[in-house]
Amino acid sequence: MSDPVPALLVKVGRFPQLHGGLGVVRTLGRIGVPAYAMVEDRFTPAALSRHLAGRFIRPTTGAEDASELVSTLLQIGREIGRPTVAVAEGDEAAVLLAENADRLAEWFVLPPVPPALPRRLASKEGLHRICQEQEVPTPRTRSPVDRAELVAVSREWGFPVVLKDREPFTKLEDSAMGHTTVVRDEDELLARCGAAESPSVIVQEYIPLELAEEWFTHLYCSAGGVPRLVFTGHKLRSWPPKSGLTTRARARPNPTLATLAAELCRAIGYCGIADLDWRFDRRDGRYKLVDFNPRFGQQFRLFSTAQDMDVVRAMYLDLTGQYTADGSQIHGRGFIVGNLDAVSAAVTAWRERRLPAALPRRNLERAWLCRDDPVPAIAEAVRFSGTVARRLTKPLRAKVAPSQAAPAKAAPSKAAPSKGVPADEGALRQDDVPARGGPHLPLKGAAP
Repeated sequence: MSDPVPALLVKVGRFPQLHGGLGVVRTLGRIGVPAYAMVEDRFTPAALSRHLAGRFIRPTTGAEDASELVSTLLQIGREIGRPTVAVAEGDEAAVLLAENADRLAEWFVLPPVPPALPRRLASKEGLHRICQEQEVPTPRTRSPVDRAELVAVSREWGFPVVLKDREPFTKLEDSAMGHTTVVRDEDELLARCGAAESPSVIVQEYIPLELAEEWFTHLYCSAGGVPRLVFTGHKLRSWPPKSGLTTRARARPNPTLATLAAELCRAIGYCGIADLDWRFDRRDGRYKLVDFNPRFGQQFRLFSTAQDMDVVRAMYLDLTGQYTADGSQIHGRGFIVGNLDAVSAAVTAWRERRLPAALPRRNLERAWLCRDDPVPAIAEAVRFSGTVARRLTKPLRAKVAPSQAAPAKAAPSKAAPSKGVPADEGALRQDDVPARGGPHLPLKGAAP
């Protein structure tokens, strides 16, 4: 590839330990693309990849105005100095790029997705409406206007129920959910929602895993919603268990699911990379759409054709006028996030009082370990060890803290509900690794 067009991994918010961005740098760097990345600091795993052409240390909180974030991107574009393919990491970045595509076109090459569509798809409430419009099966979902309706719906459906933030990319000052949360009874429901009279959550029907299977589809669609690559896979384990980030999965053929995903993208005119989560409900034999992420999934490197084409490479080649049809999916490939999968397996074994089933290790794509790029795995091991140490020493630090606190006469404050992993998930929570996408962000259209 002579003088290839560069690419930039665009990140909004802080999540240095997510592995998908490293996968983007590796998959593009290996085919000779100058791959750049926005990173939180110089020691994030992606920043240390040998396949990285350059890093831009631009830590963001997500509280920035969209116009400020766009200005940052334009500055990076000027520093790179030529048109660059932008690859969104997280829903926040996908929404930002789509809604400000006109301004960013000065330096960036983007999929021609309808500007308002990624926001609708990333919104749990918006996605449910799209599913209703397109007659796509989805779990029963309600958007209660207040606590009373939330309780009434949960009682009507029966516990457990699933709670999700209504707008996961919007900054919520009193967010009750950090990710998908299964609520077992009414007391837990009220505790999770805190004191807010009108909690900004949706309530969704719970489909028990013993009566279901978790699947996902990864796609790349060109202009007009034409599917160019469609992959299907089966989720085997996650962290937190049964509700979070995929830690182990396998590529499996599923023509029914591939057709469902492709037809939906074509019908709504979606263009770009997409990661759709489905749950197969054995009670009625239907696949039900749970999430539509308008960007690459963290496990996208699970999927490949015989010529090693994945969705990121497909988008890059299509946007630079080089894409050609490249066969069908290789089935049987596996994917593992080693550190989180070990924790998930241990917690699952403790809860269920049995060892988890052994899973195949052949033809396995590892999120961190890689022979041609070993340093990021070392960096992640160091950061992960620090996370574990902080969680294990938290009770000790909590005991020491009162001696340094305010005078005893100060009024005690009421503890806020946990915003990351449910309280029963054990001692470990990766504070730097959200279960989905990134932090809750207020992304509005940038000022002209």
